[in-house]
Amino acid sequence: NKPSFSNNRRIVGDVKTIASSSTILNSFSVPGMWPGGNKFGKGPFRFYSGFKDWMGVFPEEDAAAYPEIFNLPKGVYEISLASPLGIIFEEIEIGKGVFVQDLVEGGAAERQGKIQKGDILVGVTGIKVIGAKWERRLLPARPFSFDTAVGAISSNEGKWGCQDTVLMFERPGEADSAKTDEFMLFFNPPGDSPWRQTQ
Repeated sequence: NKPSFSNNRRIVGDVKTIASSSTILNSFSVPGMWPGGNKFGKGPFRFYSGFKDWMGVFPEEDAAAYPEIFNLPKGVYEISLASPLGIIFEEIEIGKGVFVQDLVEGGAAERQGKIQKGDILVGVTGIKVIGAKWERRLLPARPFSFDTAVGAISSNEGKWGCQDTVLMFERPGEADSAKTDEFMLFFNPPGDSPWRQTQ
């Protein structure tokens, strides 16, 4: 059973006053999406298994009204791979961003057939543990260093119920990076989220 949200937990904001998709994404208000305190590790958003399932908790009328939130941007795709991934990543610039430099011959990524050399990692699932509680979220990866990206990938362990790592890529030449970055704001933890705390 998928969790459902009551009508008061829908996208907020007057469509007439919303000027851009980034404003829409910032006005997307859902109580419990980034819980803290005793609610951390609970609720429908505690485990990211894929974009379609993640967005499935919202009413269909929201999906029809805000397609820019409920559909991946052009040139962006999501895949799920078991470890080892078979991807050789390289930093785009020192300490910021990674792209697919190569695929391991016969590895999971090559067998899957979607990933291409040059694709840019824009999202990756990671695990956050606080005490005895944990969550798995898709995190915007464009600002990640190589070590941070690899750390997020490595955190998707079986002991946390992970059978895979979910990765979101942008294909250069097909995607509009500005639109991708606006879209990824939806997955960016707010400043008071436990996901912003270092341990």
